[in-house]
Amino acid sequence: MLDLIVDLLAILVDIYFYAVLIWVILSWIQVSSTHPLGRVQIFLDRIIYPVILPIRRVIPPVRLGAGALDLSPIVLLVGLRILTWILR
Repeated sequence: MLDLIVDLLAILVDIYFYAVLIWVILSWIQVSSTHPLGRVQIFLDRIIYPVILPIRRVIPPVRLGAGALDLSPIVLLVGLRILTWILR
């Protein structure tokens, strides 16, 4: 029974990992909020921002000239991979 719960948790972490990847890719694309991709982006914002905001507070964006590179999604993705590795 415990193995089933751990496997289910590992699957949920994997799904969240891919949701973060899709969220990162969609952040590079400008879409209207009424477009189907825009609705997906809004949904992903709602499930990812509560997790990524504390990471952003600890790890500020790296300044690159006039722009900045946000490392928080990378930290989240690595953390999710480590969590999946621990669960399996």
